[in-house]
Amino acid sequence: MSKHVVVIGGGPAGLEAAGQLAKSGFDVSVIEKKQNTGGHVNDWYKLFPDRRNSSEIIDYLNTISEHEKIRLITGTAVSELTRKKNHLRVVTDKPEEIIADAVIVATGFDLFRSERKEEYGYGIYDNVITSADLEKMFRKGTIAMNNGKTPAVVGIVHCVGSRDEKVGNFYCSKLCCVTAVKQAIEIKEQIPSAKVFCFYMDMRMGGAYYEEIYREAQEKWGVNFIRGKVSEAGETLESRLIIKVEDTLAGRPLKMELDMLVLMAGMEMSEGGRKIAEIGGLDRGENRFFAATDHHYGSNRSNIKGIFYAGTCTMPMNITETISHARAAVADVVDYLKDTK
Repeated sequence: MSKHVVVIGGGPAGLEAAGQLAKSGFDVSVIEKKQNTGGHVNDWYKLFPDRRNSSEIIDYLNTISEHEKIRLITGTAVSELTRKKNHLRVVTDKPEEIIADAVIVATGFDLFRSERKEEYGYGIYDNVITSADLEKMFRKGTIAMNNGKTPAVVGIVHCVGSRDEKVGNFYCSKLCCVTAVKQAIEIKEQIPSAKVFCFYMDMRMGGAYYEEIYREAQEKWGVNFIRGKVSEAGETLESRLIIKVEDTLAGRPLKMELDMLVLMAGMEMSEGGRKIAEIGGLDRGENRFFAATDHHYGSNRSNIKGIFYAGTCTMPMNITETISHARAAVADVVDYLKDTK
C-alpha cells in the first residue's frame, strides 16, 4: 500500500517536495493556508542574479501541483500535529483529520514588518516603501511617488530587520544585498536619469554571479554604494525625504534629500511556522527559525520522529537553495519510510 506524506506549505519548497514525492510513488497532501500556491514568488517581478521573470518559476511550480498523486488543500491551516503510534495525525481547521506516514514542514518565511523600525518612517512618510512594494511597481511598469511623479533620487537601505539588536534579529537575511542590487538596476532601467544610492553595512554577495551583478550595477548603471548606516529619515517642508547617514568609509556624517526611500526588509520565521512549532512541539533555534537536528548532515530533520523540514522555514535561502533543500528533505523521507513498517 502506498505511503502517504503530508506537506505543510505550498510555496516553492513545499511544491518541489510534493512533486519529488509523487514521482517516487507516494500519495501527497499539500496543505496551504492561502488560497493560491507559490508563496512569495507570486509577489516578485524578476529574480536575481540573472533577472529572469518570476512567472517561469510559477509555471514550473503549477506544473508540479497537477500531478495525479498530489492533493492540494488550499485556504486551510493546520490546527493539530501529533504522533499516533507509528503515524502522524494532522488536523486542519475545516476540520479534517489526515493520518500520514511522514510530514514535511515547508512554512517558509515572512518579511520583516518595516514599521517596527520607526526611524525610517515606513507608514509615516508617503514615499518610504519596502522592497516588496517596489516589486509591485515593477510589475505595473511604473515607479511613481505618492503624487504620481517619477522619483529623481532614490535611496535603498540594506539590512532592515536583519543584524539588528534592537529588534532581536542578530542573523543575516542573506538576500537583502543582492535584492538591493537587482532593484537598483531595475530602477535605472526604467528611469535612466535617476540617481540611486545604496546604503549598506557590508556587501554580502555570497552566491553564484552575485559579485558580477554588483559590479554591473556600478560600472554599467552608475549605482552609488555608500557604506554607512541610515540613522533617521524625515520630511522637508517641500515634502521631500531627508535622511541622516554616517559614511563609515569617509568617516563623516551625511545629510541627503531623496524622492523615495526603499527599505530592504529581511526574512523572519513565518507566523504559520511559529504556530506549527507550538502545536507540534518542534524546536526552534536562536534565530527563531526551526532548529534542525544537525546543521551539517541533518538540516532536514526535526526533533520529532517522522517530521522533516524543507526550505526557508529553517533559515534564509534563495530559490535555488530552497529547491535543493526540498529535494534533500524528500531523500530523508524516503529513507525514513523504508525503515518504517
